[in-house]
Formats: sequence, C-alpha cells, structure tokens
Amino acid sequence: MLSSRTWRFLVVLSSATARLVSPAHAAEAAVSFSEPARVSHEERASAEPFGLPTEKVLDGEILSRWVALEERLREENNTLANCDEDMSNCPRAAKLFLALVSEASADRGLSRIGILNRAINTAIRPTSDLLQWGVPDRWSTPLETLSTSRGDCEDYAIAKYVALIRVGLRREDVRLVIVREDLSNQDHALVAARFNDEWIILDNRRLTLTRDISLHGTSPLFVLDHMGVRRFLHD
Repeated sequence: MLSSRTWRFLVVLSSATARLVSPAHAAEAAVSFSEPARVSHEERASAEPFGLPTEKVLDGEILSRWVALEERLREENNTLANCDEDMSNCPRAAKLFLALVSEASADRGLSRIGILNRAINTAIRPTSDLLQWGVPDRWSTPLETLSTSRGDCEDYAIAKYVALIRVGLRREDVRLVIVREDLSNQDHALVAARFNDEWIILDNRRLTLTRDISLHGTSPLFVLDHMGVRRFLHD
C-alpha cells in the first residue's frame, strides 16, 4: 500500500498531467479488456509479438543504442536497489518510479499491466528529443525520463519495459518493439507483454491495452529484450 505522502505526490502529479488525456482517452480507460480473442493455436504459441519470425541483429545503430542503454539500466538498477534499502537518500525520480511500480503491484494479472500502462502514460508529458535534449534522437532511462517528466515514445516504452519486469513479469515475457506506422511512415516504440500466451501491447498513445493481432496500420521492424535485438521478417 502506498503511504499518504506517496499518494499526495501521485495526486499532484496526476493533476498536473490530466490535461494531457483527452476525453476520448478518459473514456477508453474505463473499457474492460475482457473480451476473448479468436486466435489460432499458432498465434497463441508465438514466440514473438505479431506471430512473425525474426533474425538476430549482429551490428548497426539500433544494436549499439540498445547495448549502451542496457549498461545505463544496470547502473540505474543499483540506484533503485539502494532506494529499497534506504528511501531517505533516494532521488526524487527513483521515488516516483518505485511509487508507480508499487501502485501496479497492488493488483494482479492483466489489471497490473493496465494500471502500469496508464500510470506511466500520465506521468510523462510527450516531448521530442530535439526540444528536450537538443538532439534528434536520445534513448533515456526511466529515471532520466521521470526527472523531467517528459519524453517521446521510446522513453515511455523503456520505462514500461523496466517497470513490467520489476512488478514481477519474467523478462522472457517482455519486449520493446519498434514499428513503422503505415500512414506517416514514422517509427514508433511500443512494449509487448506476454500474458496467458497472448502478446499485449502497451502504447503511450492509448490508456487501454490491445492485443498484438488487433494492432493495425503498423509494420513491425525490431524487437529488443535481454537477448539483444532481432529484426522481424516479412514475406
């Protein structure tokens, strides 16, 4: 259970960020994710989101970015471990991250994933890397993102990736996914979590969860996890 101080902190944060959520999104947040999906055995047993085969990426910019980020995430994990031992010296961003994780951990099953998705979506204000950091593209750790409460799609996704594992999902069941949007031809970062043999998509643009097989208008490009980077193969 969150302390009264943590609840006050989250209430203030929610008030500050509530203006980012449109009425349509607010309505979406109340929708139950309970309708059973009609999927084949092959889709349910898919090792990767979207039921596509993959091949390992051995070099290139995206691999270099992911390897560098993983090193920073390991360093940040040490900060979180110290906070677990002594909250009095815990940085503000780490306290916020742990509070979001604690809020989601109080629930179970799919609700835990949904609560975490909404909590991180409302804790971060959409901001481009160029505006925030003065560079076209920068991958930030969760604490870096929460220290400013601003970030772009991959910053939301990275924060969710780390948080999902911290709330108890196996790392084998969590993926960071890069897709290309068909209409805009822009790349977009998502998180996929495997639950009951289905891949559930967490997106910073929606407060509700969706299944990978229900995500339309995108072409999956890369999947990233503790095993490295893999490229989706298309027919």
